[in-house]
Amino acid sequence: MQLTELAEKVDITLANLSILKTGKAKTIRFSSLEALCKALQCQPGDILEYVSLTKPPPTGFATCESAY
Repeated sequence: MQLTELAEKVDITLANLSILKTGKAKTIRFSSLEALCKALQCQPGDILEYVSLTKPPPTGFATCESAY
Protein backbone atom coordinates (compact mmCIF):
# COMPACT_ATOMS: atom_id res chain seq x y z
CA MET A 1 0.00 0.00 0.00
CA GLN A 2 1.35 3.42 -0.95
CA LEU A 3 1.63 6.14 1.70
CA THR A 4 -0.87 8.30 -0.18
CA GLU A 5 -3.43 5.49 -0.15
CA LEU A 6 -2.87 4.83 3.56
CA ALA A 7 -3.14 8.54 4.36
CA GLU A 8 -6.51 8.67 2.61
CA LYS A 9 -7.78 5.51 4.33
CA VAL A 10 -6.92 6.71 7.84
CA ASP A 11 -7.67 10.40 7.20
CA ILE A 12 -4.18 11.59 8.14
CA THR A 13 -2.27 14.08 6.04
CA LEU A 14 0.60 12.69 4.02
CA ALA A 15 2.96 15.03 5.89
CA ASN A 16 1.86 13.67 9.29
CA LEU A 17 2.05 10.09 8.07
CA SER A 18 5.60 10.74 6.88
CA ILE A 19 6.49 12.16 10.30
CA LEU A 20 5.17 8.98 11.91
CA LYS A 21 7.05 6.80 9.44
CA THR A 22 10.38 8.53 10.02
CA GLY A 23 10.06 8.34 13.80
CA LYS A 24 9.98 12.10 14.28
CA ALA A 25 6.50 12.13 15.84
CA LYS A 26 6.32 12.99 19.52
CA THR A 27 2.69 11.95 19.95
CA ILE A 28 -0.08 10.04 18.20
CA ARG A 29 -3.80 10.19 18.87
CA PHE A 30 -5.44 6.95 19.87
CA SER A 31 -7.98 7.48 17.08
CA SER A 32 -5.12 7.74 14.55
CA LEU A 33 -3.43 4.65 15.98
CA GLU A 34 -6.73 2.78 15.81
CA ALA A 35 -7.30 3.85 12.19
CA LEU A 36 -3.75 2.84 11.21
CA CYS A 37 -4.10 -0.57 12.85
CA LYS A 38 -7.47 -1.12 11.19
CA ALA A 39 -6.14 -0.19 7.74
CA LEU A 40 -2.98 -2.26 8.17
CA GLN A 41 -4.79 -5.13 9.93
CA CYS A 42 -2.31 -5.13 12.81
CA GLN A 43 -2.01 -4.52 16.54
CA PRO A 44 -0.41 -1.38 18.04
CA GLY A 45 2.60 -3.42 19.18
CA ASP A 46 3.24 -4.36 15.55
CA ILE A 47 3.97 -0.74 14.63
CA LEU A 48 5.15 0.77 17.93
CA GLU A 49 8.23 0.03 19.98
CA TYR A 50 9.13 1.24 23.47
CA VAL A 51 12.62 2.73 23.56
CA SER A 52 14.19 3.75 26.87
CA LEU A 53 15.25 7.37 27.02
CA THR A 54 18.35 6.46 29.02
CA LYS A 55 20.12 5.52 25.80
CA PRO A 56 19.80 7.13 22.35
CA PRO A 57 17.01 5.60 20.25
CA PRO A 58 17.91 3.85 17.01
CA THR A 59 17.40 5.90 13.88
CA GLY A 60 13.85 5.80 12.51
CA PHE A 61 12.04 4.97 15.77
CA ALA A 62 9.65 7.17 17.72
CA THR A 63 10.10 7.30 21.48
CA CYS A 64 7.56 7.34 24.29
CA GLU A 65 8.31 10.25 26.59
CA SER A 66 7.09 10.63 30.15
CA ALA A 67 4.58 13.38 30.81
CA TYR A 68 6.42 14.35 34.02
